[in-house]
Amino acid sequence: MVPLPRILIADDDPLGTELLEAYLGESEYDLRTAGDGEQALQLVATWKPDLILLDVMMPRISGFEVCKSLRSNPATRDISILMITALDQPSDMDRAVEAGTDDFISKPINKTELLLRVRSLLRSRQNQLGLDRTLAYIEGVEHSKPN
Repeated sequence: MVPLPRILIADDDPLGTELLEAYLGESEYDLRTAGDGEQALQLVATWKPDLILLDVMMPRISGFEVCKSLRSNPATRDISILMITALDQPSDMDRAVEAGTDDFISKPINKTELLLRVRSLLRSRQNQLGLDRTLAYIEGVEHSKPN
């Protein structure tokens, strides 16, 4: 049995979290939530998600800082991150890219756009994991050949 893709929703707004859960709940995902950046980092450490829907403006640790932290850690740097923001200035989008996000989406969330981006990021992650497994296999075969 193939495990369901794991998605972490990190948002301090309960209504925003509820909306994202409702949109994603119609699909086959294993969903977890975090109410702030610190909780998100703690949950990532124990339950490595495939994708994080990361609100930018959160208390304690912002989404920008969470993203930077995840990208600087070899164990978490390849988790897909979709930043969600009410910010609409180009400089805010630049900050998201500099922090290491894979994509971003602006509030208010359009359900169709969200589902397409989630599906695309998860597909990209699965392709990368498959490529990594293939490269590891080839490397193993190469090392086991007699010289």
